[in-house]
Amino acid sequence: MPASTAAAVSEPYSDASGHAYGPWGPYGAYGPPVPPPPPRPLARRLLAPLGALAGVAAAFAYVGSVDPNEPGHYPVCPLLRFAGLYCPGCGGLRSAHAFIHGDLGTALGANALAVVGYGIFAVVMVLWLVRAVRGLPMRLAISPAWWWGIGAVLTLFTVVRNLPFGAALAP
Repeated sequence: MPASTAAAVSEPYSDASGHAYGPWGPYGAYGPPVPPPPPRPLARRLLAPLGALAGVAAAFAYVGSVDPNEPGHYPVCPLLRFAGLYCPGCGGLRSAHAFIHGDLGTALGANALAVVGYGIFAVVMVLWLVRAVRGLPMRLAISPAWWWGIGAVLTLFTVVRNLPFGAALAP
């Protein structure tokens, strides 16, 4: 194609009102804009957050009814069994059991980090439900810096609870 023809095709042209159009017309290469889809019904929007909440509530109900302080109900942490070290999750079931029964002091003593996690979960669930009611999508975009920070907190918690001065954090 000669240079003059290529320039003529790629340059915009104007209509009678002075609007400039590209080579494909007033809407570009893809046609007119597509209107957004109609909002989903409220019951459909609430299905995912209420399903997640029901699953967590069922797990908490099970832990609340089957006492993890009695041996034989739950498996032993492999890191505790083979290395004698507490992982960040050690005491989590006892913490959940105490939390369900309203004993916050015992729950914090069993695994303080798990109790913080229960609070974070509650905030995220409320946020998800509010956004679902309003018809907004739930997107949690956590930057790598936050992931590194969470990893650092978990590592520090694990190290401190296994040292003599951190015995208060051990289950």
